Amino acid sequence: QVQLVESGGGLVQAGGSLRLSCAVSANIFAMNTIGWYRQAPGKQRELVARVISGGSTNYPDSMKGRVTISRDGAKNTVYLQMNSLKPEDTAVYLCNVRVTPFGPDYWGQGTQVTVSS
Repeated sequence: QVQLVESGGGLVQAGGSLRLSCAVSANIFAMNTIGWYRQAPGKQRELVARVISGGSTNYPDSMKGRVTISRDGAKNTVYLQMNSLKPEDTAVYLCNVRVTPFGPDYWGQGTQVTVSS
């Protein structure tokens, strides 16, 4: 069982920045993938950023240039730096790990990000 605890969400004005943290109860470099997702009310959960075990990263086109995912192995923590935030970025942001390419997946409880116009 892997536990994840997100933090760093809050209220920010449009154009501002936030850094989210995801503390993982396991060696993050042993995970197949670690990702940040978000879910807004009435919308499907969507990928924000993902890092693969070898260190390569995936960003959807809509996020490229505005978000950066990074890892700190000493703290077993994954970060999501978000810049130039927009009101449409308002959502619950969730951290996910996939232990192997075949699972299992673990999720955190999420952290709320609200961007005001």
